[in-house]
Amino acid sequence: KETRKVLTNRIQVLILGRGKIDDDLLEELEEILIGADVGPETSDDIIEHLRKLAKEQALKPEGIPGALAVFLEERLGPAQPLQIDPDVLNVVMIVGVNGVGKTTTIGKLASRLQKQGHPTIVAAGDTFRAAAIDQIEVWGERAGVEVIRHKEGGDAAAVVFDAIHAAQARAKKVLLIDTAGRLHNKTNLMQELSKVRKVMQRHVPDAPQEVLLIIDATTGQNGLVQAKEFASSVQISDIMISKLDGTSKGGIAFSVARELGIP
Repeated sequence: KETRKVLTNRIQVLILGRGKIDDDLLEELEEILIGADVGPETSDDIIEHLRKLAKEQALKPEGIPGALAVFLEERLGPAQPLQIDPDVLNVVMIVGVNGVGKTTTIGKLASRLQKQGHPTIVAAGDTFRAAAIDQIEVWGERAGVEVIRHKEGGDAAAVVFDAIHAAQARAKKVLLIDTAGRLHNKTNLMQELSKVRKVMQRHVPDAPQEVLLIIDATTGQNGLVQAKEFASSVQISDIMISKLDGTSKGGIAFSVARELGIP
């Protein structure tokens, strides 16, 4: 809502009283787009697209909002919900740097999946951050899902091992795995993710079927850097953008979609 408001209001003011799409108008529009964290490359694509429409289809300034909406929607691609196979244990691993909202997102996902009729269990795989296990347990209680935990400082792979066996024994359909926040440039922590993945695949061959990377919208274009680094180390299947209610710079979604082609 915040991002849309900034883009819509500022663009409406920009085109007010303008008779044609010229270089001055496009330059000011590009500033608005970059200010909303759409990113320089995506902004360039948009400007060139509008310039072409103005030349070939006589697009007028008042047509910019509609043309922009169509262009951006196409860039995001079709909506893609989590793929839940009712015949197997669906393992979903949540990754990202510190403080992006992984644990909170797991609570929301667990609640939603339960309501959709997918029996869910959670692995407290963040054994590193102080109070992370207590936090995920609170979310588990709120969502009405069981949380498999070990003591703080324990082996994350061992937690995942136990969680998989618990999920199979209790006929759960979804296992959500919390992971420790890690900087994308910390090799040892990235290797831990690989270890966790190997443990999963010994017991659930296709696991994890989904790897969600959480990006904090308020970090702007730095989120794109994080996404690229994680994608090079872990096979990311989906990207979730958190904290959009706290920023008007949600345009990072378009940069990520452009650069990585991940829903």
